[in-house]
Amino acid sequence: MGHITRRTAVKSTTVLGLAGFTGGLLAAPAAAEETAPDAEDTARPTSLNGWELVERTNHISTVWTRPVPGTECSIDVCTGDVEAVLVHVIRRFHYEVDELRKGDVIGWRAPSEVKKTLTESNQASGTAVQIRPGFYPAGSKGGFFSPQLMVIRDILAELDGVVRWGGDDSRPDESLFSIDVKPADARLTAVVEKIRVWKDTPGKGAGTPVDVRASGRRKAAKALESRQRGTAA
Repeated sequence: MGHITRRTAVKSTTVLGLAGFTGGLLAAPAAAEETAPDAEDTARPTSLNGWELVERTNHISTVWTRPVPGTECSIDVCTGDVEAVLVHVIRRFHYEVDELRKGDVIGWRAPSEVKKTLTESNQASGTAVQIRPGFYPAGSKGGFFSPQLMVIRDILAELDGVVRWGGDDSRPDESLFSIDVKPADARLTAVVEKIRVWKDTPGKGAGTPVDVRASGRRKAAKALESRQRGTAA
């Protein structure tokens, strides 16, 4: 057995002490990482349709300025699936309801500019647009002729209720069209896939004439109208 000097014993004791002290320091962050944050700490404010509010656009954001092909318009909109759907709505409106010009469509609005209890709050998450709000002011009805209204109902029906028209709300806003499902809803994904197929298929999609008076399309439109009126905000 080797001889242990006083110096060796002191050195060994110091190393062990430091090891224990260091272990204590490392243990605290590990324990903190395992502590789940409270739901209140992680919850973020959302618009009426359940999408997260956005304070700024075009800067570390989900909302960016996007063109609407075939029109002079561009909109601030939640990119991806929401963009695909709302752009489709605007294009059909442009081709079949009334021609749109630059500035006719308003997308995102700051959270401070909308009423959080109304459907217009969806604009603050980039998931709604107003088409010619000056022509169809909030609170009034009857802004569209019957053939135009038939097209609007057809647009909503072909999108399987993923979009809601503000004209059906208890306080109507006939200029407003908004996403009516929450994030990650399978219906949104399915509708976007349909739009993509239409874009790649000659004779399909926005800009292609459709018979909105066809019995099947009218039946679907009326059924959706009844459902969405029944859930008026």
